[in-house]
Amino acid sequence: MRVFVTGATGFVGSAVVRELLDNGHQVLGLARSDASAERLAATGAEVHRGSLEDLDALRAGASASDGVIHTGFIHDFSNYAACVAIDLSAVRALTEALAGSDRPLVISSVMSHGRTEDDVPDPAARPDLPRLPAEVTALAAAARGVRVSVIRLPQVHGEGDHAFVPGVIDIARAKGVSAYTGDGTTRWAAVHRDDAALLYRLALENAPAGTVLHAVADEGVSGKEIAEVIGKRLDIPVTSVPVEEAGAHFGWLGHYLVSDLVGTSAVTRERFGWTPTRIGLLADLDHDYYFNQPS
Repeated sequence: MRVFVTGATGFVGSAVVRELLDNGHQVLGLARSDASAERLAATGAEVHRGSLEDLDALRAGASASDGVIHTGFIHDFSNYAACVAIDLSAVRALTEALAGSDRPLVISSVMSHGRTEDDVPDPAARPDLPRLPAEVTALAAAARGVRVSVIRLPQVHGEGDHAFVPGVIDIARAKGVSAYTGDGTTRWAAVHRDDAALLYRLALENAPAGTVLHAVADEGVSGKEIAEVIGKRLDIPVTSVPVEEAGAHFGWLGHYLVSDLVGTSAVTRERFGWTPTRIGLLADLDHDYYFNQPS
């Protein structure tokens, strides 16, 4: 299968590209810059120049492929609403290009506390889930002849991670303490990026139209456990920060560190035979690559 992949040189997308190529698929990867194009070409994938904001390029890439995996997202948390809007427009463009073809489209979304694979609430009732409209838009395309599926991602970890956990490490290093919020019992679901990449391939190959999948390996790793590993690796004290002071201590990350973001993948595992085999978040966090990367 010739698969168009957005975010093809990103943290998750590059693992998806490798998983696809290793299993006999061809990849047409979206690349915004010359550097990204060079990295992508070096993997053996074909390069398709464009960006998530270039809707014509997205439509052309989808039209030229047997299926699409959408892992691209602009992670600018200082202007998150704009990033969400760009993602929604990209999903609309991809569904338009594939309408009536019965070809697969796998899009990425995020986990939130308490949702199951069968739970897709009304966006108007859940303004706290800003990426939910993209899910709903994608799933609606099943009625228009697109074999669409949604993969909800928790905290994704592995070598090359540059998101939430590295941010917490940077704050601990700067402040001289490794902190958790409150009593430390807030938890994050997590998955290794290679396990997530396998699920993307399984969804592409097998998921019926309208399917939601959860890429959850660790159902909930506590904030205190994460802080303890960071404290040990940096040789600094581990301490609690009151919940009301989380924003002052952690900045924009404070919102996530006071929230339970647990999840389960029981239904996904049963339906698709997906069994995560990579190490969990805490074991992965104890590797040098999490502490030797530049801030």
